[in-house]
Amino acid sequence: MVQRLTYRRRLSYNTKSNRRRVVRTPGGKLVYQYLKKPKKIPRCGQCKDKLRGIQPARPMERSRMCRRKKTVKRVYGGVLCHKCVKERIVRAFLIEEQKIVYKVMKAQQASAKTKKAEK
Repeated sequence: MVQRLTYRRRLSYNTKSNRRRVVRTPGGKLVYQYLKKPKKIPRCGQCKDKLRGIQPARPMERSRMCRRKKTVKRVYGGVLCHKCVKERIVRAFLIEEQKIVYKVMKAQQASAKTKKAEK
């Protein structure tokens, strides 16, 4: 005897969110078991690399997770990877150093002008 499977939900179309698998229950019946979409690991906003230390989850599931599983204890943790954060810090430091060098050069030029004017 062939058993006819019936849907457990109203949606009968074969869409991404309505994937199902046939499972035999302990009672011997064949029923549909609805599958969830695969979980994704968040990616770095700059280099699109997978973020380490963050648990893969669906968006609604992520909203229910505790903070420790969603972020990393670092500046831009959960948004940028460690390489991109390091790059930003180094760039900011070099820009500040460059500003200091410009000030020193300007001061040297000003002192050179005043020495020429005195002579």
